[in-house]
This record gives sequence, structure tokens and C-alpha cells, in this order.
Amino acid sequence: QVSLVESGGGLVQPGGSLRLSCAASGIIVSRNAMAWYRQAPGKQRALVASLSTDRTLYYSESVRGRFTIARDNAKNTVDLQMNSLVPEDTAVYYCRVSGTPNWGQGTQVTVST
Repeated sequence: QVSLVESGGGLVQPGGSLRLSCAASGIIVSRNAMAWYRQAPGKQRALVASLSTDRTLYYSESVRGRFTIARDNAKNTVDLQMNSLVPEDTAVYYCRVSGTPNWGQGTQVTVST
């Protein structure tokens, strides 16, 4: 059974940073393509960043240069470092085993004054 549990969300001021972590069970993250998505109220769930097994990286244009996706193999996690946050980053953030129905439960990120 695959389990993904996101953590690290919260309230942060514009310009601040957060680090999200997706703790995986039932899979080894280094053997899987992983991704972070986000869904804002009234919006479709959108891909934010992905990391393939050959280390190919993808970032959406809105986060490129501000966010970094990385595996932490020692912890079996997939992390999303988010810097220079703006209110438009407010959303529930989900991790996913790419191409599968395996999603985490989501963690709320709110960027606001």
C-alpha cells in the first residue's frame, strides 16, 4: 500500500519561504517519478514541479526560479522548497507518484499579510 503524507504547510508572509515534505511509504522515492501539484480555491489542480527517475526537472513558469523539488533518499521524502512566496501561491499542495493514482492528502499553504 502506497501512502504519501505532506507536511510543512502554513501561513507565511509574502516574500517568505516554506519547505514542504512528502513522506512516502510503500514506495522508494528514488525509484519513482514524483511531482508536486497545487489547487487553489475555484481552480483546477495544476502541476507545480516534477522530478523524474533520470533527474529530469520540470517547473511551471509561475514558480520557476523560486521553487526547488528534490528527493531526500535518506528520509524517503520528496521536498518542495518554496522561496519568495507570493499570494498567488496560496493553495493546497499535493504530492503524487507521477502517472499513478497515488496522491497525498494535501497541505495548506497560505501566503498573506
